[in-house]
Amino acid sequence: MTARTAAVFLDDGTAPDRGLRPRHDIDLPHRIALSAATRQGVGPHTEDVRAWLDERRRSHRFKVERIPFARLDNWSFDEGTGNLGHDSGRFFTVEGLRVVTSEGPHQEWHQPIIKQPEVGILGILAKEFDGVLHFLMQAKMEPGNPNLVQLSPTVQATRSNYTKVHKGGAVKYLEHFTHPDPDGIVADVLQSEHGSWFFRKSNRNMIVETSEEIPPDDDFCWLTLGQIGELLHADNVVNMDSRTVLSCAPYPDDQPGALHSDTELLSWFTVERSRHDIHSELLPLAGLPGWNRSESSIDHAEGLYFSVVAVRVQAESREVAGWTQPLFAPRGTGITAFLVRRFGGVPHVLVHARVEGGFLDTVELGPTVQCTPAVHAHLPSMDRPPFLDYVLDAPRSTPSRIRYEAVHSEEGGRFLKAESRYFIIEADEASAPLVPPSGYRWVTPEQLTSLVRHNHYVNVQARTLLACLNASGIRG
Repeated sequence: MTARTAAVFLDDGTAPDRGLRPRHDIDLPHRIALSAATRQGVGPHTEDVRAWLDERRRSHRFKVERIPFARLDNWSFDEGTGNLGHDSGRFFTVEGLRVVTSEGPHQEWHQPIIKQPEVGILGILAKEFDGVLHFLMQAKMEPGNPNLVQLSPTVQATRSNYTKVHKGGAVKYLEHFTHPDPDGIVADVLQSEHGSWFFRKSNRNMIVETSEEIPPDDDFCWLTLGQIGELLHADNVVNMDSRTVLSCAPYPDDQPGALHSDTELLSWFTVERSRHDIHSELLPLAGLPGWNRSESSIDHAEGLYFSVVAVRVQAESREVAGWTQPLFAPRGTGITAFLVRRFGGVPHVLVHARVEGGFLDTVELGPTVQCTPAVHAHLPSMDRPPFLDYVLDAPRSTPSRIRYEAVHSEEGGRFLKAESRYFIIEADEASAPLVPPSGYRWVTPEQLTSLVRHNHYVNVQARTLLACLNASGIRG
């Protein structure tokens, strides 16, 4: 009898009434925790994974080069709107966006934005070996990754890709996520992508357990959560899509309390969503105020934020061996950080109810700090993001307070060499008070994990940090 079938019995060992099932698999969080505590599984040794990624990178021909827009194949600017789109009408378009909000130093702005209304699948397949859950991870090439190949989910595909609009090969292991066994679903939730660069984009984040024999392809390997957690401490190894899916794993909730009850937290979040007055509307890309288009890029007039560029890609291991596409290329490395304090011995992280122009529901919970410092360097201190200076100064002034630090790239299928330095930093009353500024709230990692199991509560950067929290052992 497997752990999953055993979960259909009640705590006292009796069978439930006919037709009824337990509302929760009480064993699953403990199986997740066991996998997180297991540092070696049936796959490669953790210290060998990066060498394996390098070997997979060398085993295929990969090349990414910048090209002028005129050399894009099957992509073009619409004569009327100037929007950049694919001839098939699928994949995505680059359009203009105007955002008007009631707060902040910038209450109106214009920018290019990626519109991709289809929902993709980010799925990790799980299987138990020797009593421990393992996760099938992929060495996947993405054109925007700084090192091209990173540790990716089992399946990472847009609907256009897995329905073969590109007329390429099939997505391996896709059937486990398009037709999952209901008894094997560990997590299944719609999550947003970057609200600053995508317009109301969601992906289906899934973890599905199987008992089938799954021989891994050469570009795949089985790893425990403990191994993946160790790899999260290295720069640019575990990709963004893996991090967001892993954040959805249901860890045990062993903490007896929190500064704010779950009901109080949800009420505060509802107030934050209700009080912000934000209006986002799509506009033609042509003539977008403050942005200039040249033969090879679309740039902000002051050289800030990001550019829209075009690339040609060769990738023998992908479903299509070569293609061209637009990418967003940010200016500068981002800083993303959670400040953490213990109250009553219980760890809490400081979240920010963030407004981003591309969010479907106006506000999502983000990290304490999430920005590109160069964009704010010219602003007076009162207009700079709260806590930014403390985070920037921590490596020099209080390095012992840094509990986690690593550079991670953002989504490599749409962003070119977009990197952020992720921090988890211990704070004190002077640097992060018990009563934080408006729009901020102390929450436990367990509360954040609970919210991640619902749509559009926690943004993608905070989900990465939650995965890093789990990897750093800061939950307890």
